[in-house]
Order: sequence, then C-alpha cells, then structure tokens
Amino acid sequence: MDAERLKAAVVASVGAHRDTILSVLDELHRNPETGLREFASSALLSGILERGGFALERGVGGMETAFCARWGSGGPAIAVLAEMDALPGLGHACGHNVIAAAAVGAALSLRSCLPAELVRIAVLGTPAEELGIGKVDLIRAGLFDGIDFAMMVHPSSRRQVIKESLGLAKVRFRFLGKAAHAGAYPEDGINALDAVIQTFNGINALRQQLRQDVRVHGIITEGGVAPNIIPERAACYFYVRAAEMAELERVRERVIACARGAALATGCTLELEEEGRIIAPFRVNRTFSALYAGQLRYLGLEESTTPSGSKGSSDIGNVSQLVPTIHPHVPIGDGVRIHTEAFARAAISETGRCAALEGATAMALTAVDLALCAELRNGIRVEFQKKFT
Repeated sequence: MDAERLKAAVVASVGAHRDTILSVLDELHRNPETGLREFASSALLSGILERGGFALERGVGGMETAFCARWGSGGPAIAVLAEMDALPGLGHACGHNVIAAAAVGAALSLRSCLPAELVRIAVLGTPAEELGIGKVDLIRAGLFDGIDFAMMVHPSSRRQVIKESLGLAKVRFRFLGKAAHAGAYPEDGINALDAVIQTFNGINALRQQLRQDVRVHGIITEGGVAPNIIPERAACYFYVRAAEMAELERVRERVIACARGAALATGCTLELEEEGRIIAPFRVNRTFSALYAGQLRYLGLEESTTPSGSKGSSDIGNVSQLVPTIHPHVPIGDGVRIHTEAFARAAISETGRCAALEGATAMALTAVDLALCAELRNGIRVEFQKKFT
C-alpha cells in the first residue's frame, strides 16, 4: 500500500467527519454524566460507530455504559479508547468530551480509508475514569485480550507526546473508641478522633522519608457529633501515589502502619478498608511515542518545549502495563489547569475543537503506520517486552 496516499486520505477523511466529531464534543459537554451513569454519552458514541459500520457490543465488563465497537479482519489489533465521564459539579473539566470525540473521529476515518484485512480496530468506551473503575474492569473482563496496541489522547494546556502518571492506591481507616461526656467524665472515654489526628501526624512525619515521586493526601470523613461528647467513631480516607508499583506498595504499608500505631496509642479499634482496584503507573513506550510524534511533524505541529512536570493518576496506566500504549496530550488552552471551570470552558472552545480534530487525525495516522509496517510494530513490542527480562 502507498503510505503517503493513505495518510493523505486519512487527513481528508477526518475533515469529512468534522461535523460528527464536533457534534460529539458539543453534545457530551452539554450533557455531562458522571461515572457509570454515562447513559446518553455511551448511546451517542456507540450509535455513531454502529452506523459507521462497526460491530457493537454494549454493556461489556459488567458496566452498562461500557461498549466495544469492532471493525477489520486482519493485521494488528489496535484499541482506541473513548473516555466519557464528567466530574460532579464541574462537568467536563477533565475534557473527556475531547477524548471521546477524537476516538470516534479516528475510528471513522480508519474505517473509511483502510482495507479491512490490514487492521483490526476496537473502540472501547471506557466509563468512570474519574473513579478509577472503567479500564480496570474491562481488563479483568478480558476486553484487552488479543489487543496489540492501545491509544488515546487527553486534553491539556500544552501539546505533549509523553505524559507519565502515578500509580494510586486508596485506603480508608475507621477508628472505634468509647463515647463519654467530655467535660464530666472524660476518663471514661476512648477518643476515636484522636486516633485520626495521630494518623495524620504520623503520615506527616513520614513525609520526610518519602521519595520525590510519592504523594500521600487524605481527608477526615467522620470526626464526631458534638464537642462535649468524646467521639466513639472517626474515619479518614487517604490516597497514596507513586511512580512505581513496588514503591506504591511500600508506602501504602507504611501509611497503614501509621494508622495501626495511632489505634494502639489511643486504645481504639482500627477497621481498615482498601479499595480493590489499584491504579497502575503509566508505562512509557518511547518507540510508540516517537511514532505518534512523527505524525505531529507530518501535520506541521510542534510539541511544547516546556513539558509539564505535573503528574496525576489514571486507569490508562493499567492498560499500559498490559499492552504498548500511548497517551499523548492535545492543547486546549495555554495555562488552563485540569479539574477547573476554566478547563471545562476550554474543552468546548475553538481551541478545544481543534484539539479533538488533531487527536483524531494523529491517532488515525499512527494506526496507518502500525497497520503497514511490521518493523515499527516489532520495535514497539521489543521495548515493551523489556519489562519482562
């Protein structure tokens, strides 16, 4: 196949699907839906893909709003991921409407331009990214079995091909003590709130011995009912983040030790609740990233020369541990910060619209090279396999 001719066709096809792509961007932004409740968003995305010639399976992975849209009969299996959930009260302040629009655009373009025997495209509608649920449960359900490569784009303040993210473990502590009148009979009480405060103090002391990539942050979720009653119940909730799974586990155990020590010191009983889904750090594949960067150059676009050092967490990290994955960022507004009202406005701005089209085009072009060049595919796989040696 003539790669240059195919790439020109892909660029033209994204342009031809412009109205559809931007309608997804607009509709999701107008009707933001939170995690696992993305009913209208999921129906919109899956319906467009089904009408575009994709075979649809809805409700996959035990999640009503998750879907898998497949097309193609041969060649590498490429997953294009479409996040769709919004934030409570802030709408698409994480820009998932941009992500979904770009995924749909890339898929429709590839369906229009590539022979079916060259590639297998799977568009995965991945709910509840903000809750750390969607991709983890799709992995558990086997939706990534047989996938060779995975990709998605994310909106940002700058264009960035490689963006790392931290692993994340969530842990809740509940302390049980004994109520008593705080003024008349304090000696009869066991103060559960003291245990929570001591947990925070222990973790704050621990910070001096933590690596630069580690983050520990938490809130008090229950602290008593009245100042004149010694709290018999108190609770707190912590996130632990790190750039490596081994370090994440090590710090998580030390945070739990702080809570156990606080329970011992105050005489409380500790109840520990850990969420079963751990978000993995993002595993960078530089060969795959370089392939995407080449598409930007083809489009005449330049990556930001001042990459952001900020790192959050996302369940795309779990995918990257399983298959070679890219998660490049597309620009929607200089200086805008994620999870803010300004970011939500940028996600529907003219710059946001351009970002969705950029993401659709660059991902589709990347898929063309993957479909046509076995040498590129092998290079990406060789780098990925190094983690097992």
